[in-house]
Amino acid sequence: MTDEVYWHASNITRQIRQEKNQHKSFVLWFTGLSGSGKSTLANAVEKKLFEMDYNVTVLDGDNVRHGLCSDLGFTEEDRHENLRRIGEVAKLFVESGTIVLAAFVSPYREDREQVRSRLPHGDFYEVYCKCDLEVCEERDPKGLYKKARAGEIPNFTGISAPYEEPIKPDMIVNTNHLSLKEEVNLILSKLVSKNLISEK
Repeated sequence: MTDEVYWHASNITRQIRQEKNQHKSFVLWFTGLSGSGKSTLANAVEKKLFEMDYNVTVLDGDNVRHGLCSDLGFTEEDRHENLRRIGEVAKLFVESGTIVLAAFVSPYREDREQVRSRLPHGDFYEVYCKCDLEVCEERDPKGLYKKARAGEIPNFTGISAPYEEPIKPDMIVNTNHLSLKEEVNLILSKLVSKNLISEK
């Protein structure tokens, strides 16, 4: 950061945007192993919230690697940078009055807490999509586990790279057993209980 770079404040504040939207803006951060259902759940929640007239968007791990993070690999250092960038993007969306559903493996607690620390208190909610590794491997929707087991994909979370489970997640969704509809309803009920959305 140089002395020539200044923060330019917007005339339209986050509070004004939230008042116009008639809802709060915040981040739901879906974390879990590949195949645990993060993106599926985030997109289903997005659809439901959109139908309820909330301004909402999904940031998906695979999608951002096609553009914003296309220069990054999957080393520990690149994963840190990937999530740093996503955290900054999520913060911008929250400032614009948008509910952000971020679906990322995000295997390291430090990275998830770093994103949390960049947002005002009460704007970041960690959603742990809890699913046994064996179940994720059975699903293997992208064929990644098979390649990782064959040594074709290095630094693969859960196989050749670690996944650090959340210690005190704000929400836990057991995607081993629940149906997608049950998972969505669980998330929505939690949001209502936390006064982040209203029952409509």
